[in-house]
Amino acid sequence: MRTGPATALCATRCVSWWAWLALGAIIYSIPAFRHVAVTMFAGAGILVALLGFAAQGAFANIISGVFIVSFKPFRVGDQLTVGGHSGVVEDINLRHTVIVTTENRRVIMPNSKISDETIVNSTVIDSAICELVEFAVSYDTDISKAIRSIQEEAAAHPSCMDRRTPDDMERGEPAVPVRLITLGESAMTLRAYVWAKDAMSARMMHYDLNRAVKERFDREGVEIPYPHRTIIHRYEGAPPAAIVE
Repeated sequence: MRTGPATALCATRCVSWWAWLALGAIIYSIPAFRHVAVTMFAGAGILVALLGFAAQGAFANIISGVFIVSFKPFRVGDQLTVGGHSGVVEDINLRHTVIVTTENRRVIMPNSKISDETIVNSTVIDSAICELVEFAVSYDTDISKAIRSIQEEAAAHPSCMDRRTPDDMERGEPAVPVRLITLGESAMTLRAYVWAKDAMSARMMHYDLNRAVKERFDREGVEIPYPHRTIIHRYEGAPPAAIVE
């Protein structure tokens, strides 16, 4: 069973809770203090009942925090996407989880909310990421030429990983597969499947490839199109005039 900083931190806090509970039991067991303890506990009971209704959310967060630490859907240092937020887990406690985004902002999420969300963990088993990088080219483009340009630029990037098996290499599979995925109104979309060691490396590689492939397309004469629209104006007694935008 693997343990980590989150498990140790939660264990420390649980021990603290049990210590306070044991102290209360010891005070109650001493006859000289029992009457005082009963009076204090009776008076505090009403307050606890009132606070209980207001603290339902807090208790839900605590229970969810215990489940997170016990079942370990993620750990401190994991790359997560949850509730529309992406980042690295910085801290897990009984009430909330802290996620650091790429903008170095801390997102503090209640554990009960995390338990109700779908969690995307990019590092729980294998940190490698297959980044999907797409490029639109015109219908006049030589597709083989465009695909070759994308593959060469991607393979030359230092963060690109070759995940081919020996069988893949024997069959002649490329290190960076590129597929024609859509035929749009004004462009064909090519998608490259590029592997990187982790989510951050994949994201930075994506940005680099956008620029590198654009510059390569400019040199190779591969056109990246923009939408065209033909508007027909009809006037009575006059032939239609076409305007291309």
